[in-house]
Amino acid sequence: MPPPPAAAQPIVTSVTAFLPCYNDAPTIAGMVEDARTALRRSVEDFEIIVVDDGSQDGSATVLADLADRIPELRVVTHECNRGYGAALISGFAAATREWIFYTDGDGQYDASHLEDLIHAVRDDTDVVQGWKNGRGDAWYRRLIGRAYHHTVRLLFDLRVRDTDCDYRLFRRELVVDPPLVSTSGVICVEMMRRFRSARLHIVEVPVSHSYRPAGRSQFFRLPAIARSARQLLGLWWRVMVRDQPA
Repeated sequence: MPPPPAAAQPIVTSVTAFLPCYNDAPTIAGMVEDARTALRRSVEDFEIIVVDDGSQDGSATVLADLADRIPELRVVTHECNRGYGAALISGFAAATREWIFYTDGDGQYDASHLEDLIHAVRDDTDVVQGWKNGRGDAWYRRLIGRAYHHTVRLLFDLRVRDTDCDYRLFRRELVVDPPLVSTSGVICVEMMRRFRSARLHIVEVPVSHSYRPAGRSQFFRLPAIARSARQLLGLWWRVMVRDQPA
């Protein structure tokens, strides 16, 4: 009798899981622990990075306690709030593993679904993009979210189901050389436009999205909206009109 076939080698073996944190003291510990559990079941080698973007609610204390208990965790601290995009740029720069997974630290996404993204990777996969299977927000935020998605999809020729879903797994090399530059939430459009321009193979996976359990979104404030609008128009002019690389 011939020997049984050798088990297929896993494609993703090394992951940096990264969580931006701004005033997420009630939720960040659970997110880190859920991500760690998923990674221990799925890959051989991993690290977890949290960028504390100038939190003022006790997140620093929570993270210090977590770092004492979880050897895989590293905390990067911004002394003042720099913005969502700046937090992502710091996290991507600190990552050292072959693949990067990131999602928000506010608890609206379930970090344990990271396993679904890892298992979706095939030999030719560059990016695994989540899409919200139902959005756990108030009706007006759902409306604004869909309008934003369709606007940026049209402006930047993006061909994914949910541009605004911050639940992604991708090869580290795609975002570190050169680094992304947008310091607001526009960084997600910049990132997806870069992936689109490079004609990468993107796999899309549904993920759950829940009502925010604590705190308030920083995006729905006039200064943040104005800054994002300026950066979005600047990005559109640079990459779609002047045809410069994203």
